Amino acid sequence: MNDRLRHPLVAVVVTVIATLPWVFVYLMNSTEALGHVQTVAISGLSVLGASFLLAWGAETAEKDVPRAFAIAVLAILAVAPEYAVDALYAWKAGQGQVGAGDLAVANMTGANRILIGLGWSGIALFSIYRAKASGDVAVEHNDGFLTDTVLLDRSIATEVCFLALATVWAFFVPLNGGIDILDMLILVGIYVAYIGIVIRGDPEEEEVHVGVPAYLQKTPASVRIPSVLLLFGYSGFLIFTAVEPFAHGLEEIGVQYGIPEFFMIQWIAPLASESPELIVTAYLVNKARTTAAFNALISSKLNQWTLLIGTLGIVFSISQGAYGVLEFNSKQAAEIWITAAQSFFALAVLINFRISMREAVALLVLFISQVGIEYLHIRGTIEFITTYDLLIVYTVIYMLIGGAMFVTRMDDVRTVGRLARANALNEQPVAESD
Repeated sequence: MNDRLRHPLVAVVVTVIATLPWVFVYLMNSTEALGHVQTVAISGLSVLGASFLLAWGAETAEKDVPRAFAIAVLAILAVAPEYAVDALYAWKAGQGQVGAGDLAVANMTGANRILIGLGWSGIALFSIYRAKASGDVAVEHNDGFLTDTVLLDRSIATEVCFLALATVWAFFVPLNGGIDILDMLILVGIYVAYIGIVIRGDPEEEEVHVGVPAYLQKTPASVRIPSVLLLFGYSGFLIFTAVEPFAHGLEEIGVQYGIPEFFMIQWIAPLASESPELIVTAYLVNKARTTAAFNALISSKLNQWTLLIGTLGIVFSISQGAYGVLEFNSKQAAEIWITAAQSFFALAVLINFRISMREAVALLVLFISQVGIEYLHIRGTIEFITTYDLLIVYTVIYMLIGGAMFVTRMDDVRTVGRLARANALNEQPVAESD
């Protein structure tokens, strides 16, 4: 009996059962009959279950497709709710709703900054913490204050290179006063080129799996591949349908407690929509798969920073029935600049394939302090600086720190370029001495 309970498929069955209440509520179209707390509880449990199903599917898929491609699919499914929320605001903007375009940009930039400010930093710190028990070889322990370091696989050079291209272009997006057809072509083109490269890689089998992925990888392809597709499909359905009510419920609860609605849309809703990604990566770290966790985080940042921005203009144009530019105000232009600057700083951190505790703490502190000051300004507690000026100040801080780091890491920049070029040409990179 105990052996049956330990069977890997038991975990799948229990997880699916946990998601069924939301499936019932959704199919019966009865979400409005629930209170905000009940909606958050039921949809939140479904998002949690979907995250595990998604992670199992991605790990199993590594048997048949390149790991980078499996993780790219995982990243797209995990952040699909963010696309849905932003597309909704872009659609409303196309219908002429005043301020909807600003909300689309605010929600998008909030999601991107959360992914780095909380995601990259939090997963790095969690990896270092868990390594004491898991013995994760991707974590290097050093003497000194906050010097332990997460070592990243050099296979992320392609992602880093494409993220750098998208970051450079993002600085120019506000100059036209909105997101136009050129932004769409450049940013979506960057992501399509990236997928075209990673899909050509060979499956990697050296990673040791346990639990559900290990069991499914041992099954015949006729069972394994449909199982992966089913896990991806069902988890994608759950995430796409449950995250928006989950986020909206949190928004309403926040408004009831006096938190400004705009602040909720920019920060709480994206935090909810990013939760599947954060749960999946925490799950991978817990299994001592820190490399895969960071690959997923970087891939998520890349697709949000390219596809998400690029497709907003498409949705806007379709909504209004003609080509148009998704315009935004000067504050939202500053939101894009600070998001690009944060990405620039994060790239400076990763360019040497390492992220130390100090760097993770710096990412976290800069993010939390900016959001905290902005919240106090909105509430009227702080009045010595405008929100626009605050965003510009933090943009400059990110750029100065990141620029100084890049100057000292030019050898690493060249290394990333060589590795990315080798991946693009499907060549074996030239070995280097450390």
